[in-house]
Amino acid sequence: QVQLVESGGGLVQPGGSLRLSCAASGSIFSIDAMAWYRQAPGKQRELVAAITSGGTTNYADSVKGRFTLSGDRTKNTVYLQMNSLKPEDTAVYYCNVDLTVCDSELVCTSERDRWGQGTQVTVSS
Repeated sequence: QVQLVESGGGLVQPGGSLRLSCAASGSIFSIDAMAWYRQAPGKQRELVAAITSGGTTNYADSVKGRFTLSGDRTKNTVYLQMNSLKPEDTAVYYCNVDLTVCDSELVCTSERDRWGQGTQVTVSS
């Protein structure tokens, strides 16, 4: 059974940095797509960053130049490096991945649109 566990959130002062991690566990063959979303209180969930199937990384205008999405496929982990944090970055952050999962007989299936549990990021002085 696939699990996604997020970590790295917390309280940081404006201008500070955090690195979020999203570790996938289970019989994972590959991470095929990855993205981070966030949801601030009273607002809809919004896309922060995503890597397309063609390998291009897209960022929300509000985080361009400050956030970096990356992945380590050897560790089945997705990262979001967040620098120069602002109070308006305060939100619950969620990873979202598409996975290929293979069982012991190498029968593989796709698991699309899997979500992490969310991690709180608070930017405040």
